[in-house]
Amino acid sequence: MFNRKDLTRLLIPLIIEQVLGATVGLADTLMVSNVGEAAVSGVSLVDSVNLLLINVFSALATGGTIVASQYLGRNDRENANKAANQLVLVTSALSAAIMALCLLLRRPLLNLLFGHAEQAVMETALVYFMLSALSYPFIGVYNSCAALFRAAGNSQVPMAVSALMNAINISGNALFIFGFGMGAAGAGLASLASRMAACLIMLWILRKPELKISLAEFFPLTFMPGMIKNILRIGIPSGVENGMFQIGKILVQGIVAIFGTASIAANAVGNSISAITVMPGIAIGLGAVTVVGHCIGAQQYEEAKKYMRQLTLYSLASIVALNAVILLAMDPILQLYELSSATAELARQIIVFHAFISIAFWAPAFTLPNGLRAANDVRFTMTTSIITMWTLRVAGGYIISVWLGLGVLGVWVSMGLDWLLRMMLFIWRYKSNKWQNRQFI
Repeated sequence: MFNRKDLTRLLIPLIIEQVLGATVGLADTLMVSNVGEAAVSGVSLVDSVNLLLINVFSALATGGTIVASQYLGRNDRENANKAANQLVLVTSALSAAIMALCLLLRRPLLNLLFGHAEQAVMETALVYFMLSALSYPFIGVYNSCAALFRAAGNSQVPMAVSALMNAINISGNALFIFGFGMGAAGAGLASLASRMAACLIMLWILRKPELKISLAEFFPLTFMPGMIKNILRIGIPSGVENGMFQIGKILVQGIVAIFGTASIAANAVGNSISAITVMPGIAIGLGAVTVVGHCIGAQQYEEAKKYMRQLTLYSLASIVALNAVILLAMDPILQLYELSSATAELARQIIVFHAFISIAFWAPAFTLPNGLRAANDVRFTMTTSIITMWTLRVAGGYIISVWLGLGVLGVWVSMGLDWLLRMMLFIWRYKSNKWQNRQFI
């Protein structure tokens, strides 16, 4: 159903978009590092909460993408448009509710999660969290709109809008952080402005009726319980999976906070740099949702299996290439953060270890299950992810880093064990063919 040219046209813009998306957090961390390590640490802690909620929104977007892709695979454009309308409606309502809760409960929530953090770090985190929460409805709807373009095989528009969002964010950081001296608050304001602009632009473009998937008939608002149920049948398990995964990561951040500001800052730098190395793999995984979803809608299961294998190999190749670049350029990259020598050395160890485990385990542990989700095998992927996350990364992270005394590096060792078990289970599931013939729409 997709030749090499089709895959290239879908995947290359997706990879560029994801790399651009990662640079939003990287730019915030890098540019705010000039204010001090407390500011870097505060932004890093809040970004772990932001990532949790953004992944919940992305799970809903995944549900809508799979439903719309399967309808398009059956050449049913009318129901694909209905799925698009309901996805945006549900995402808008959920993200607005989450924003309100976070604004009301931001202080007790941060105290609960990161109570061990120093006072200066916590004060920075509170300001940055407030501004981040205001952007949740915009990033939620933006993610849904971008997912709908991908479902239609059009990844060029999300790429272009993501580039604009980055330009606004970086220029806003320069203005608010360096021009007005606002520190972490400036980073939060820049992110809010960039996400608002991206959301509004995507909604405006999707109103065009000639698109393969369109929101031209979004108004008047109409609830379609059957369609919402279809989206949530994918979105809820994916949301639970993503949510539990990110909650586990937040708890791990709490473990890191025990070891002091230097460890928090090194972990933040390691997270921001390592995120770049897997961005192409994440993009290819998003492409797998579209490609496999179309195949499943047309009931072409052998073709779906071929694309899962092919896209996983593409993901592995991209991870090898990017990690090689990062390792070769590590010294000048670390110098940009203006870290103390001890913090820089700790960050170096984290980056090297992450390169090893991502090359060895990441692609089959994260790209392959996206194909399974597109085939409606969401319960297995959810169960596997939750079990490995909580047993190996959370419980194992505490044992290795605190009891065995490895410190912050122990958290990354436990993550490698998590990825190893995920990889083994998802490869087994793929080979078993138990994900096939699961009727959905």
